[in-house]
Amino acid sequence: MGHAEDVTDQPWHDAGSDPAAPQPPGSGPEYPPPHPQYPAPGPYYDPAAPFGRHPVTGQPLSDKSKTVAGLLQLLSLVGIGGIGRFYIGDIGMGVAQLLGGWLTCGIGLIWSIVDAVLILSDKVHDSQGRPLRDGP
Repeated sequence: MGHAEDVTDQPWHDAGSDPAAPQPPGSGPEYPPPHPQYPAPGPYYDPAAPFGRHPVTGQPLSDKSKTVAGLLQLLSLVGIGGIGRFYIGDIGMGVAQLLGGWLTCGIGLIWSIVDAVLILSDKVHDSQGRPLRDGP
């Protein structure tokens, strides 16, 4: 029984009141500051994909925006079809849509409107086969 009384008779100190109390590792000034010669890790830059990669396929993204291409393609609502295709570099398809709308007196512009929906829904690639990127 004497042993239990010896344990409980020890004085208890608050961690902040006793300056000689041991400190947890990493909290004292005895540890050196981080080495400045090692830069903090930053975002990874891929020179093969300066605009990022498609999140599903991993293909490099185009420098062309699908939002801009889709809105330009919607100019077919005012009678000018195929402009979005010119923007993404598909000149032949742009000329075909422009002439199709002009030669059919506007009925062929339905093709351009459907194409605008396809561009905005990420189904169309640029002239180099890369998916169009999001945003402006």
